[in-house]
Amino acid sequence: METKVCIIGAGPGGACAALQLAQLGIECIVVDKAVFPRDKVCGDGLSGKVLTILERIDKGIGERLQKAAFKMDSWGVTFVAPNRIGMDIPYKPDYQKQKNDPRGFVCKRIDFDNFLVDELKRRSEIRLFEGVSIDKYRLEEDGYYLSNNDGSFQVKAQIVLVANGAHSSFTKDVAGIKMEPEHYVAGIRAYYKGISGLHPDSFIELHFLKNMLPGYLWIFPLPNGEANVGVGMLSNTARNKKVNLKKLMLDTIATDPTMKDRFQNAELVGSIDGYGLPLGSKKRKLHGERYMLIGDAGYLIDPFTGEGIGNALYSGRIAAQQAAAAIEANDYSDRFLDAYDENVYRILGPELQVSTKLQKLIKYPWLFNMLMKMGSRNRQLKELMSCMFHEVDLRKKLGKPMFYVKLLFNR
Repeated sequence: METKVCIIGAGPGGACAALQLAQLGIECIVVDKAVFPRDKVCGDGLSGKVLTILERIDKGIGERLQKAAFKMDSWGVTFVAPNRIGMDIPYKPDYQKQKNDPRGFVCKRIDFDNFLVDELKRRSEIRLFEGVSIDKYRLEEDGYYLSNNDGSFQVKAQIVLVANGAHSSFTKDVAGIKMEPEHYVAGIRAYYKGISGLHPDSFIELHFLKNMLPGYLWIFPLPNGEANVGVGMLSNTARNKKVNLKKLMLDTIATDPTMKDRFQNAELVGSIDGYGLPLGSKKRKLHGERYMLIGDAGYLIDPFTGEGIGNALYSGRIAAQQAAAAIEANDYSDRFLDAYDENVYRILGPELQVSTKLQKLIKYPWLFNMLMKMGSRNRQLKELMSCMFHEVDLRKKLGKPMFYVKLLFNR
């Protein structure tokens, strides 16, 4: 088969790129090794970015997501410091007055990813192939030649959008991006039923407990009375300290005074599964001749919150727009695709930098405790943290020194 654009991976980043291309009237082929619906180990949180981007592509997609029964509206995030001071950060200010328009959701990835795949199937411009693994890729002068191992599936594409996740062989073999333990989080995820003390407006919770620093425990409520519970920690820390994440989580739930009470009547549903999160705490080259890396394949996960879905959608849309420009200019060169990196880091860069700084802060419990104390009574700091989850012009202030001066003097 021949196509202008081949997208490897039908997860959120790849699906978003395909839907944006379809909206621009450009046909593409999407290939995924899985057959949907399929599970994906994840925190299951969808921040305000998700709906924002889907609505920008097509209002109809946003409306269908809003009506979907598999998700639950979530209005923000609760951060809890090692000193147990908590701070609620809503996805948008004064959300209580606008309860008919939620920006964040919680839902299992098996459901959300399948929703996006169903959206792909609505579009005649998109050809989706499930259960096919792209194992070989050869760059020639006239395009990329992609195939599975035995050659029974072959595609020639003018440009390739790589969206096949954290363990992408393309990212490693072609883009030359290797896993670096200091920019990678090891995580585990479990589902529990019957946890007490969940936020009435389904805020997701990030607990920076002293015994887990510089990692954290999360609790994300789900629609069916379950909650996604997990632990994430920098890989180099976990390795150096020989931490068994599963044991750490179970011990914390059993012995930590607060968690012990909340999990008193909770029961584990299913297994405890592990996964890796490639972080955007280091700037990388996200493209080369005739290809761009999207989402986890481009190491774009938020270093502080661990959010990957929103950044995958953003990068997917930007990649689709850049692919459209390349097709129009008939220029698929490394140099022409520089604009992709520029746009990704212009849009996502400021918050990735802030999150990287916050991630480093949590190595020092006293500093993180102080930040949370300040945040609980400092409107600007609260807005600074809130801007990681919803789009406001505040991000532009992050580059101005006066913002930090005012912050220090609690103005």
